[in-house]
Amino acid sequence: MVDDNEKKPLDIFRKWFAEAEKAEPGLAEAMTLATADQSGIPSARMVLLKEATEKGFVFYTNLESQKGLELTDNPKAALVFHWKSLKRQVRVSGAVEQVSDVEADSYFASRARGAQIGAWASDQSRRMESQFDLEKNVAKFTAKFGVSKVSRPPNWSGFCVIPSAIEFWEERPFRLHRRTLYRLENGAWSASHLFP
Repeated sequence: MVDDNEKKPLDIFRKWFAEAEKAEPGLAEAMTLATADQSGIPSARMVLLKEATEKGFVFYTNLESQKGLELTDNPKAALVFHWKSLKRQVRVSGAVEQVSDVEADSYFASRARGAQIGAWASDQSRRMESQFDLEKNVAKFTAKFGVSKVSRPPNWSGFCVIPSAIEFWEERPFRLHRRTLYRLENGAWSASHLFP
């Protein structure tokens, strides 16, 4: 339950996330990412949270993918975490910034080698004629890097969603759910309760 005296929503998120990791191992970090193109048409997909910092929520992707292009053109996003076993949901919205090259390099180096090769091999969100196209690219980059270190592709990095609003939702009996909305105003978080 959200403590009415808690003023730092990122602290609440980290507490809820730790509980979700225990209740839903391997799935707690899954989140829906919503973006919009230049004409305002929304698009949503599942991505994985890699870090929740004091600044915001970080994930990584191909910058030339649909989401990468949309975030570059329209650097605003919304996230939804849904932890079914805990009957909880967190909604986040705010501006988006690309992470630094140092941060991207560090995270990329921590990935499994197969995932590193995959980042080079996939022209994410672009049309391919068959699955064989992807397999050919994997073979090509596997041969290219051989046993040497796999460097981060120039079109692969991360984004941080910097929240201006975070809503915590908890299921309660008789659909009397609890919703607490935090908004960042003049550098400080303010909390309000919403009707379910």
